[in-house]
Amino acid sequence: MPKATVTLASGAVVNIEGTTAEVKDLLAFYGAAHADPQEKKKATPAPRTAGKSTAKAQTEEFSISEIVKHVKDCDEADEIESRILETTSQVNRILLPLFVVHVYMGASHRLTTGDISAVTKELGIPIHVANVSNALKGSAARYVIGDTVRRRGQPVRYLLSRRGLKYIQNVIKGKSDGE
Repeated sequence: MPKATVTLASGAVVNIEGTTAEVKDLLAFYGAAHADPQEKKKATPAPRTAGKSTAKAQTEEFSISEIVKHVKDCDEADEIESRILETTSQVNRILLPLFVVHVYMGASHRLTTGDISAVTKELGIPIHVANVSNALKGSAARYVIGDTVRRRGQPVRYLLSRRGLKYIQNVIKGKSDGE
């Protein structure tokens, strides 16, 4: 049985299956008489670019060096150095860039796991992207807010939640490990 696939001017994809006469009639009616009814065409989905343009714009809006500069030059730099950077808590180190973005940059940026990893590397306490990701889905999950649901291969941009802000402020002040 002859089959044909036609893409209409409106972008709709029509699959036709029937006798040769029926297929020719439908192709003629929809202005695709030049298409070969025996030829099978696969419809290709439109490329998804909406997420990429917003992600690129987010990355251009801030610089990792800005965050590092704020960590080193802020009012709490000495406390951050002694209570976060010189300790072994990965959660505190991961929440630090989010804290800086929230407090000193007006919570205007969301950070990916790659951004957080790059900041920690610049601070001299490198944390691999996979470890950042595992911490954000595990022990640090209650302190952050993601912009999308986590899916493999899709970046999630994180902000510090109110609970996370309170936690990291308490860590910086030296109050019983944040709680």
